[in-house]
Amino acid sequence: MQVTPLVWIITIAVTILFFVYEFFAHVRKPHEPSIGESARWSAFYIGLALVFGVGIGAVSGWTYGGEYFAGYLTEKALSVDNLFVFLIVMTGFAVPKKYQQKVLMVGIIIALILRGGFIAIGAALIENFSWVFYIFGALLLVLAYRQAFGSHDANPADGKFMQLVRRVLPVTPDYHRDRLTVKQDGKRFVTPMLLTIIAIGFVDLIFAVDSIPAIYGLTSEAYIVFTANAFALMGLRQLFFLIGGLLERLVYLAQGLAVILAFIGVKLVFHALHVNELPFINGGQPLLWVPEIPIWLSLLFIAATILVATVASLVKTRGGSGDGGHAVHAGAGAAEGEDEDFTARIPR
Repeated sequence: MQVTPLVWIITIAVTILFFVYEFFAHVRKPHEPSIGESARWSAFYIGLALVFGVGIGAVSGWTYGGEYFAGYLTEKALSVDNLFVFLIVMTGFAVPKKYQQKVLMVGIIIALILRGGFIAIGAALIENFSWVFYIFGALLLVLAYRQAFGSHDANPADGKFMQLVRRVLPVTPDYHRDRLTVKQDGKRFVTPMLLTIIAIGFVDLIFAVDSIPAIYGLTSEAYIVFTANAFALMGLRQLFFLIGGLLERLVYLAQGLAVILAFIGVKLVFHALHVNELPFINGGQPLLWVPEIPIWLSLLFIAATILVATVASLVKTRGGSGDGGHAVHAGAGAAEGEDEDFTARIPR
C-alpha cells in the first residue's frame, strides 16, 4: 500500500480539525448532550468510518479494505471497553455530568496521541525485527487471559498511581466548575478535574498496550492502523452519552474481547512462523502446515464475536442491569441537574 507523505499530512490535519471542531462546537460550553445530539453525531462518525473503509478498498484493493474494517471493528470494541473504565473513573471522582464531556474529550485526545506514538514504534519494530510478531502474539495471549479472568471492578481513581499523584500535587477537595487549577490563599492548587484527566490519561496508556499489538495482528500498514484508531475514537464521546446505561448491561464484553485478542494473538504467532526463518524447524523453510489466517476470516470472526457477546449480554441482563452496573451509573449521575456553582467533594 503506497501512502505518500502528503496523504499522511492531510489525514493527520483533517483528524486534528475534527477534534478542534468538536471542542469549540460541543465541548467548550459545559452541558450534557441530549440523546438526539449524541445519536446524530455517533451515526455521522460511524458512517464516515465506513465510507472511508470503502474508499480504501476501492483505491488500494479490498485486501487492505478488509484489513481496515477488521481493525476498525476491533478498535471500536476495545474503545467501548475503554468507555466503561472512563465511567468508573468519573464515578470515582464524582465528576458532574455537565463537565463529563470535557473530561472525555481530553481523554480521547490523549488516547489518540498515545496510540500515534505506539503506532510509530510498532511500525519501526516490524520493519526491522520480524520476530517482534512473536512478542506481540504472546502479549495478546496474556492480555486475553487477563481480560477473561481478571478483575474489572478496580477503580483507577483509587489505584497506587493516583495515590502517588495526590501525594505530589496539592489538591482541592471540591470542583471549581471545569477549571483544572485554582489559586487559594496565594497558593496554586489542582482541582479534582485535573486528577480525573490524569487518571484517564493513565488508563489510555494501558489500553494502548492492548489495542496497537491487536491491530498490527490484522495489518502491517501503519496508515490503516492510524486511521482505524482515529475513526474508532471519533464519536466516542457521543457514544458514551448515547448508550449510557447500556454499558452496564454489556456483561460479556470482556469475554468477547478476550476471544478476539486470543484469536489475533494466535494469528500473529502463525504469521511469525511463516515470515521468520527457523533453521531448527523444517530446514528453515516456511511451515506450510501452519495456516496463514486470511483477512476475510478474521473480519467475519471479529464481527461474529462482537455480535454474540452483545446479544448474549442483552439477553442475560434483560429486565435489569448488569451486576453492580447500576451503582456505578447512579454514582456518575449524582451531580445531574446541579447549577454552575455546584461543587462536588471527591472521595478520599
